[in-house]
Amino acid sequence: MVEWLSGLGEAVVKPMVPYKNIHTLKADGSVTEGSSTTMTGHTIIQAESVEQAIEMVQSCPFLEINGTLEVAEIISM
Repeated sequence: MVEWLSGLGEAVVKPMVPYKNIHTLKADGSVTEGSSTTMTGHTIIQAESVEQAIEMVQSCPFLEINGTLEVAEIISM
């Protein structure tokens, strides 16, 4: 994973931020412990478009172990 991130160069803004002790809150007020995935976290990369970001992450080694990735644009509020 570190080698893959290094290959992205300066596009990596904030690498490998893992999550732990995850709880899911639902609209009905119920709370469940855990996540629907076994590994969770995020990495922030800078790209010109969502399409470019998708292209950049297609070689992520997490996908080789049947992991899934979500790509989204950060918006300022």
